[in-house]
Amino acid sequence: MYTRQRRAKAFTLIELLVVVAIISVLISLLLPAVQYAREAARRAQCTNNLKQIGLAVHNYADAHECLAPGYVSLWDDRLQSDTGAGWGWASFLLPYVEQGELYQSINFDCNIEWEENRTTRLRGVGGYFCPSDDMPSIWMSTREGQFTTQDGTVFHNIFPIAQTAGANYVGVYGIGEPGVDGDGVFFRNSRIKFQEISDGLSQTAFVGERSRRLNYGRGFATWTGSITPAALYSCGGNVDPDAPPSNNGCHREDACGMVLGHTGEGNGPGALGGDVNQFLSEHAQGCNFLFGDGHVRFISGSIDYHLYKALSTRSKGESVAGDAF
Repeated sequence: MYTRQRRAKAFTLIELLVVVAIISVLISLLLPAVQYAREAARRAQCTNNLKQIGLAVHNYADAHECLAPGYVSLWDDRLQSDTGAGWGWASFLLPYVEQGELYQSINFDCNIEWEENRTTRLRGVGGYFCPSDDMPSIWMSTREGQFTTQDGTVFHNIFPIAQTAGANYVGVYGIGEPGVDGDGVFFRNSRIKFQEISDGLSQTAFVGERSRRLNYGRGFATWTGSITPAALYSCGGNVDPDAPPSNNGCHREDACGMVLGHTGEGNGPGALGGDVNQFLSEHAQGCNFLFGDGHVRFISGSIDYHLYKALSTRSKGESVAGDAF
């Protein structure tokens, strides 16, 4: 007896399209959750990096009875500029962040950009990078040359100085352009003692984040220090009102901005158009900051501007309530 076998029922085109649509909706709902979870993990790692830096800051202070210098340099009165060597606070902390071998390879008597330190200055330090940011592992420092022709035309050329390893954390200089005699804890040849921080360690920011996106892609930083005679350039956005006029729409920032950051000039943390030597992160609008007592706190870009500046100084006597930010 012949028995006809039933064929399995196939999906219709409409049923297939419905299934594809449902899967697409589920994926669209899932992706933001996955991205959020990944960013939360990256932000937690960034926070941990800063906590480790905080431990290193205190271990250095215990050994030397003062904080590491913001950067070390001689000064040329004739040229009105730093002459090096330029090594910054993060380089002096290397033995305390399990980078003793790298520290021993540095010739601190020679400028960062000199050939003697070429191999060393290109070494990246994992704990000095925020995993949320795309700061290059190595970038080229430059300086600007200005030429004027006989007819008065001004030309600007950019000259390469030296490649250097990147980083995402810069020391807090205080208010105003980084350099000497800052009102924060890190500046040229500084050696601040804890007892000099009369505003209180828990209310004084030591280190903050720097993203490459600052000033629309010009926010470079390095763990090495201030590279002589290089410079950073702020262009467009919220231009420094105190900067001299420039024909190319940019103004020069001292090289110490590669390792130091400042508050002021009307910008809170996380201002994309802020100067290249300020603070920015990839964690929404704001930045993680390490404070003197070792705690790390995210400061929103919406923080009261005067409070933000107060947190960057060490002994101005400002009153900061614990729940004010």
